[in-house]
Amino acid sequence: MSKISLIAKLTAAEGKGAELRALLGALIEAADEEPGLEVYSAHGDPENEDVVYFFELYQDQAAIDVHGKGERMREAMGALGGLLGARPEITMLEPLVAKGLDVSPAS
Repeated sequence: MSKISLIAKLTAAEGKGAELRALLGALIEAADEEPGLEVYSAHGDPENEDVVYFFELYQDQAAIDVHGKGERMREAMGALGGLLGARPEITMLEPLVAKGLDVSPAS
């Protein structure tokens, strides 16, 4: 089965951008409890501090299915609720090639 990548765009509610960015470390730390989540990285929009993008790489569909279900990740994601001004925009992707990452199909 092929690996799955996605990009998630999170937009903070008005005046909540700094709080959203402050929560990013907790989200990244919580990702440690998800072994099938291979890359989980946050990126700020340099032109809009209220926008954050996540790049995520999953081993397979099963890894996506368990994303956010661990105790630490549920807690960190729950804290996002009051900070977002809109639902996250998720774009699912199929990784083709990457420098520094193994994007070959999972065994």
